[in-house]
Amino acid sequence: MPALPPTRIKTIAAFHALRGLPKPQHPLITVVDLAQLQPLTHPTSLTFVLDFYAISLKRGVNIKYKYGQQAYDFDEGVMFFTAPGQVLGIEVGPEPVSQSGWILLIHPDFLWATHLSTSLKKYEFFDYTVREALFLSDKEEQLMIAILRFIEQEYRANIDKFSQSIIVTQVELLLNYAERFYNRQFITRKATNHQLLDKLNQVLDEHFSDALQTKHGLPTVQQVADVLNLSPTYLGGLLKSLTGQNTQQHIHEKLIAKAKEKLSLTELSISEIAYALGFEHPQSFSKLFKRKTNQSPLEFRASFT
Repeated sequence: MPALPPTRIKTIAAFHALRGLPKPQHPLITVVDLAQLQPLTHPTSLTFVLDFYAISLKRGVNIKYKYGQQAYDFDEGVMFFTAPGQVLGIEVGPEPVSQSGWILLIHPDFLWATHLSTSLKKYEFFDYTVREALFLSDKEEQLMIAILRFIEQEYRANIDKFSQSIIVTQVELLLNYAERFYNRQFITRKATNHQLLDKLNQVLDEHFSDALQTKHGLPTVQQVADVLNLSPTYLGGLLKSLTGQNTQQHIHEKLIAKAKEKLSLTELSISEIAYALGFEHPQSFSKLFKRKTNQSPLEFRASFT
């Protein structure tokens, strides 16, 4: 039996109705206390698409939340961020469900004509997957909850000409803290992150092995991220924090190292080396090599004679 298409939730009011909540006090923004949600009948599996932003802070939840094909079991204080149009899912098992945490929902129309409507795209964690959630310390969690409660208090008060700018400022503050905490997470999980760096180098070594080069072409950032089971944006941010280079730069670094090896240790022509490394056109290889080394492939080879 084919899987049912995801349910599209176009408005915040529709989300409230789906989860058994009273009508939202503001049509374009809401803060939901998970403890107030209508319990889901279990076992249950839901897949849906939101037409608005969702910022979720969850603790001690024995529900599996899915993003695409990945499932994540939230049993610690974590945050994740989703943008309009992303496919989400909920799976509830046979055990009793306990929920704790908060969800901030923001319709894009609320941000219209504010600076955040254009600057929101700079926060790359909206492109991370659920398995790349932000793990919070108790202190960080309490700070985020305080901001969420302030936003709730503001839109529940009498709306005036200052309300939107005050709320947007608080949303931006929350996002900036999230960015800071993600960078802290990159640093504090050094052992795991360096294992990923080792795995990345292994993946690139295998890709540029003689058996695979001509068959697979040049590796892309997406291909490398897929092998590592990471989103491209999360992988790029992680590598940037560890080495100062993004994923594409790492790929190029490995490629140039392999090219130097072939130029210095073999008698293959420049075209043969280019094709062996996965380039469709030798000129593209020569151009990249010159840009990265300030020498043409022929000049580099001549320095060894």
